Amino acid sequence: MTTHYQWRYALVLLMLLVVACGQAAQPTPGAGPDAKTPVTIRVSGAFALFPMMAVWAEAYSQQHPHVTFDLQGGGAGKGMADMLTGVADMAMLSRAPRQEELDQGAFLMPAAIDAVVATVNANNPALERLLATGLTPEKAAALWLREEVATWGALVGSDDTARITVYTRSDSSGAAEVWSLFMGGTGQEDLQGIAVNGDPGLAEAVRQDVHGIGFNNIVFAYSMATGQQIEGLRVVPLDLNGDGTITADEDFYADRLLLHDAVAAHQYPHPPARLLYLVTKGPPAPEIAAFYRWMLTEGQSLVDAAGFVGLNPASVEAGLGLLPLSDE
Repeated sequence: MTTHYQWRYALVLLMLLVVACGQAAQPTPGAGPDAKTPVTIRVSGAFALFPMMAVWAEAYSQQHPHVTFDLQGGGAGKGMADMLTGVADMAMLSRAPRQEELDQGAFLMPAAIDAVVATVNANNPALERLLATGLTPEKAAALWLREEVATWGALVGSDDTARITVYTRSDSSGAAEVWSLFMGGTGQEDLQGIAVNGDPGLAEAVRQDVHGIGFNNIVFAYSMATGQQIEGLRVVPLDLNGDGTITADEDFYADRLLLHDAVAAHQYPHPPARLLYLVTKGPPAPEIAAFYRWMLTEGQSLVDAAGFVGLNPASVEAGLGLLPLSDE
């Protein structure tokens, strides 16, 4: 190669290097100084809180595209176990925490309020009398705790000899625990009946059994689209004063919003209404703390439409007080 061509060859190589270096220095899309590292928050737990958490996750990810959520149901007990063992970052909890869970570092954040209601098949032959007389804690206990009442006639005071099919939950469930507490039990293990997995499964079992009775969280007993009771199910009112009659001040089950108002005003008893929590192992990581702050403020505006009862101002302030000061 002559000196002339060697010089031209070297010049071309130099130009190629300059171009290559210039291309490498250009920022890639989304990799600018303000870009945030993608984060996935793994969430596991209570069926009760799952629909609300799904709404929050979608809305939050739209505002914070670098954050996504991996949501899994399975029950409150599974969620707490997953969170405490590191399988999940956050648990959905629909009952009070166990002392052993607190001892392992469970850090609770109030999220929303829900309630458990008794449900029967909409074609139950004893439905009219049942809706007129309702359930007391004592009557419910005779079904789920002591198995003392076997027929619909014995429950409502008629000659109906059809046997009652009692359903409960098979998964570790906050709904089952608060339903047991409402009746004077100590926990889910006290409940008798045919065990079915999950809120949707229990609701469907009762829908398919004309003589069935079960219990569900509000969001699985009422349609979110119409606010009316789910087709095929009827919610059984509670006889709050024990007089054997559902009076006007006890009859707030016609639609979901009426029941929500009763829960918020404590007309509906607590339990089986209760506070729902999100839980981490120890104080939340920064990205979860940011989500919590959003959930307690802007996120509360989504609660009613999702089928839940929002936190009162005192609970919101208490939750915010658990979080570190925002850097934003």
